[in-house]
Amino acid sequence: MSLGLISLILIGGLFLLLALGAEIFVAIGAMAAIGLVVFMGQSLDQFAYTAWSQLASFSLTAVPLFVFMGAMFGSSGVVRTLFRGADKLLSFLPGGMAASSIIASAVFGAISGSSIASVAAFGNSILPEMTKLGYRPRLAIGAIVMGGTLSVLIPPSVILIVYGGYQQVSVPRLFAGGIIPGIILAFFYLITIFVLVKRDPTLVPPRQKYTFMEKLSGVKDVLPALSIIGLILGFIFGGVMTATEAASLGAILSMVLAAAYKTLNRKTVREAALGAVKVTAMIMPLIVMTKVFGYVFQYLGATDVLSDFLLGLPLGKYGIMTVIFILYIILGTFMEGISIMLLSLAFVAPVITGLGF
Repeated sequence: MSLGLISLILIGGLFLLLALGAEIFVAIGAMAAIGLVVFMGQSLDQFAYTAWSQLASFSLTAVPLFVFMGAMFGSSGVVRTLFRGADKLLSFLPGGMAASSIIASAVFGAISGSSIASVAAFGNSILPEMTKLGYRPRLAIGAIVMGGTLSVLIPPSVILIVYGGYQQVSVPRLFAGGIIPGIILAFFYLITIFVLVKRDPTLVPPRQKYTFMEKLSGVKDVLPALSIIGLILGFIFGGVMTATEAASLGAILSMVLAAAYKTLNRKTVREAALGAVKVTAMIMPLIVMTKVFGYVFQYLGATDVLSDFLLGLPLGKYGIMTVIFILYIILGTFMEGISIMLLSLAFVAPVITGLGF
């Protein structure tokens, strides 16, 4: 059987299972198993070997710790306090509360490291307040969703930690590389809100005015979260702690802050721990299944063929990168970010490396 037909069967089967509603890791694992047994003649022991070699990673331990920290902040009232403080400080901007949700989402995303956690936290606690004050739902929802995307870039980002563990690269360097793009993206989000409100003032209610003392209290509202982020990133970039050790410190500080807000109890700790377990249980099987799936294609030689094909296109390095970006946009319409990254790395990473990036 030709390599092209085998690749078509495996990739076509994967998308068929996804279309039928199968879980992503189940669909990938099923096609990886078929590739191992049917097309390679190997046993399923590869799953056990891959699970041990990939998941026995010190850096991946940071994932549940950062998620726990974010969940603790969400349940302890930090989200609402953070938003309230940002709103006071940015009240001079058109659409101040929408702009506040961007900044607060960026800060909370840096704490939680998860887009899903950020959007869920702000959707539940901030969206009703914005609509009640007169913000049009499309602007309010758009601002919250846009802000949630910043957690992918602004450290400590879960997806960067997973990438570092998966590709065996430095997590602190990934964090350092994400800060500036995250800030730039947040700035353009603010510009977008400013332009939309200038074009259609009915999207937002009249500006709320705060006294100097109220704005000063806004600084106090955002200071705890900013201090924790600065402390964690300072320890990581200063070489004092690894990302995992800093995540452990962040988890402890989240409980200390919850105690200061008088919201630390068995229920909040249990919910935060359960949230960390759910996210980790979603990510770890994906890592194993996608690694085996990539191993099948690499063993068969499909990744080399695809890499040579893309590198041979007469589009130039930036044209080829544009093709990859378009592919990610298409996949992003029906798949979650971590799933897309893990599934595509085996195919895309050699191409990007071959382009000299």
